[in-house]
Amino acid sequence: MRFYKQIKHFLLLLTMLSAVGYADAQIKVETSETVELMSIISRTAGFREYCMDNGGQYTSDTETWFSTYRQHPAVAYIKELRNNYGISYDAVMSMAVHLDTDGHKVSFTGEKSDLEKRWQKVEIDTFLVRLNQFYSDTRFHEFYKQHQTFYESVLQAYEKNVMKYFHQDWYPQFYGTEPTEQFRVIIGFTNGGGNYGTNRQMTGQPKEIFAICGYYTDETMSSPFENGMDYASTLIHEFNHSFVNALYDANSDLLDDIGKTLLGRHYRGMSSQAYGNAATVINESVVRAAVIIYMQENGFTYDQVKKEMCAQVERDFLWMPELVTTLRYYSKHRNRYKTLCDYYPEIAKCLEKYLEEEMKRIEKSL
Repeated sequence: MRFYKQIKHFLLLLTMLSAVGYADAQIKVETSETVELMSIISRTAGFREYCMDNGGQYTSDTETWFSTYRQHPAVAYIKELRNNYGISYDAVMSMAVHLDTDGHKVSFTGEKSDLEKRWQKVEIDTFLVRLNQFYSDTRFHEFYKQHQTFYESVLQAYEKNVMKYFHQDWYPQFYGTEPTEQFRVIIGFTNGGGNYGTNRQMTGQPKEIFAICGYYTDETMSSPFENGMDYASTLIHEFNHSFVNALYDANSDLLDDIGKTLLGRHYRGMSSQAYGNAATVINESVVRAAVIIYMQENGFTYDQVKKEMCAQVERDFLWMPELVTTLRYYSKHRNRYKTLCDYYPEIAKCLEKYLEEEMKRIEKSL
């Protein structure tokens, strides 16, 4: 079971700490009190994307602890933010990574300009007053501390079952460039099947790129994330964004019209996944094709790769076979193309040809 939710912007993902080499930079899976805080207040407010309620006992504990606070002023306030400004999905997580807490008070970190754009009209000081009221009145820190053993057990399961399929050294080899951002993986225990990418820029620090991976239980599994290869596809997907997103900016003159045409012809499928502009459609396309190349080059079986390909076609990325084929050509001709950026004109040609053939099929039927 795989989920790709709202990874739109993000989403650039990865880190290389300046004091260590790329191969030595260890990505550690984390828990975050502020991610849980923002997820749980959104759940308490009835945000459907945070109400999947498939976290087993943790969901039950959350319901027991917080259900009496559904009429809390802070809950009413965040409902207004959703209704008035569209604060939902990844916007919730964008705020989460810009918050800090000392166990007594929640504070804002970073710059408001770095927040997802839906926050720009929100008065942050007012939001913090309401959020701190919720944090204090619900004894949120106590709830968070009580579940530390559970959190740690899930993090260990993710490390054991998922991270073994993640080979970060493949990325600079494939893309031909080194990442410069600090990549962090956080488990969102209230996020169910929702996975989000967001970022934070602190003054004087490397940009931090977050992959916030959802948690859900399956009664057929004896431990969390038991089918690690399935969950790994989400992380593999997110990590590609750290390289792909910037490539669009460098090649927008080649791809902007193509992205707009793809979006126009497949608007329903793209918009249902919150992919609403040319850059996002192109970036998501390249990322998803790169995931398939990664799988082919890292020991995934033919059936697993085929399943991934079919899943992308079902998500309305009908041009995925052609895009994978051209990326495979790139991968086998690195003597000619040093970086994927060098190959982007060929990617543009591939998508243009797809659009031409698609139109020919349409016209042939008329």
